[in-house]
Amino acid sequence: MSKKQSLLKNGNKSSLIASIVNTIIAIIKGVAYFFTGNVAMFAETMHSLGDAANQFFVYIGSALSKKMPNEKYPNGFGRLVNLVLLGAVIIVGIMSYETIKEGYHHIKHPTESSGIAINLSVLGLAVILESYVLFKAMKEVLHEARVEAKGFAAIGKSFNHLGRATPATKLVFMEDLVATLGGVIAIIGILLSYYGGWHAAEGIASIIIGLMMFYVVGRVFLDNAKGVLGEADEELENKIAELIYTNPEIKDINALFAMKEGEDFHIEMKLEIDCNITVKEAVKIKERIEEKIQAMNGVTDVIIEFVEDDGVKSWKQGLVTK
Repeated sequence: MSKKQSLLKNGNKSSLIASIVNTIIAIIKGVAYFFTGNVAMFAETMHSLGDAANQFFVYIGSALSKKMPNEKYPNGFGRLVNLVLLGAVIIVGIMSYETIKEGYHHIKHPTESSGIAINLSVLGLAVILESYVLFKAMKEVLHEARVEAKGFAAIGKSFNHLGRATPATKLVFMEDLVATLGGVIAIIGILLSYYGGWHAAEGIASIIIGLMMFYVVGRVFLDNAKGVLGEADEELENKIAELIYTNPEIKDINALFAMKEGEDFHIEMKLEIDCNITVKEAVKIKERIEEKIQAMNGVTDVIIEFVEDDGVKSWKQGLVTK
């Protein structure tokens, strides 16, 4: 197996599945729009095309971010997935604009579309497929957050633990949530147009779908801008601090940083230690702490520095006490 193939195997699986499914859905929707001219179907076609392209880039980006550091890039490629996602949102942004523009045009000049049976069948199938991908993304969120849940319990818990998911999984989750809701909104718009005679409803549905896509663009941009800059994870920092204080030799935490780099965490700390501890004992304490922190989900690098206890409490974050 080549290095490229081996690297791609490490890509985010939920984004690859979502990309394949959305490509199939986009083709089906595009054919339906070609024969019916339904504006809500056009919006859904743009939505699925944007999602498919976006999620494919996410898969590639998540795979490339697993590359090992080298002489030219000694800090590794962890943040590459954040850069790819920042670029990918441009695609969704363009699709969002086209969707809203087409919806506005339809509201100004409403026309009656045909082929309700085709439209409803295609959208119904799309909602089912999108729901399947969304549920897979929910399971992936729980897997990454190391939370156990079965059946419908996974739905609520996935929302609660979404913040602990990797950037790629979070994007797939949000995009397919919006895609599923968008399919339902498109169906409602078509029904109101066909049975209620309110032809502008399809245009309104298109605008709502476009605005939801813009929401995803905003969320993804902000989340990954933080990732590129190296956002600190306070929750993980407090969890590590609790672990550190289980070692009676550690008198205080002078500094502690849990920086998220792409899908991984880089941990740095400066610990104040009892001055009577020997070098040999300090090395054992360091190895013990490193081993426990390395076992935490997503942690790939731990740097520990010891300094002499100054007798002044430094660590005040969260509710951690000695």
